[in-house]
Amino acid sequence: MAFAPFKRNPSTKNKKAKMNSNTPHIPASDVAFTPAVKAAQEKYGSRQSYARLEQSDWWKTEVTEELANFIAERDSFYLATASGDGRPYIQHRGGPKGFLKVLDKHTLGIAEYSGNRQYISAGNLSENDRIAIFLMDYPNRGRIKVWGRGKVVEKDEDPEIFEKLIDPGFKAKIERAMVFTIEAWDGNCPKYIQPRFTKEEIAPLVNSLQEKIERLEAENKSLRDNQ
Repeated sequence: MAFAPFKRNPSTKNKKAKMNSNTPHIPASDVAFTPAVKAAQEKYGSRQSYARLEQSDWWKTEVTEELANFIAERDSFYLATASGDGRPYIQHRGGPKGFLKVLDKHTLGIAEYSGNRQYISAGNLSENDRIAIFLMDYPNRGRIKVWGRGKVVEKDEDPEIFEKLIDPGFKAKIERAMVFTIEAWDGNCPKYIQPRFTKEEIAPLVNSLQEKIERLEAENKSLRDNQ
């Protein structure tokens, strides 16, 4: 499923609502645009344009229909965590399509199956709950970034969550769960994303070509036999 980024040109009505509010507007993008990041944007010339965008809700803080649909089509994602002293770690997570579940409008979750038993992500989350998730749609050159908080949930802590995370067709045993609370998310442009396709995605095309080759070979054989 192709992902169309949400519009980043908010209406004048929304802008006026922000201007008339007495509550200071804290943009959702501040989760990533720290003072150091904003200083870098100022230095390299992009701060002014991002400052304008920050007056609108250009980054979302809840699961929308488009995000839910995008997540449902993914069979992998990249999870970023960091240790207590800030050492980063990236982990690839994979499973059946839709294995990353939307639990509610602020929460995502995955079932944890047996792996290499290093537990780097789990250990990091025990002392630093900040996470980032990269969701990639390679065929359609789409990507979504999610910032939030994560935690490991054991079976005896919340059995109901495990019921929501089960994939009936996936036979591996669930050992624990990871739950992510969304603080902000953003969709990126397709620039520099190289299209990649799974075996399942290219199978219909390959099968069609194979059928055509077999048909042509049969016709060729028939012509030779009738000479």
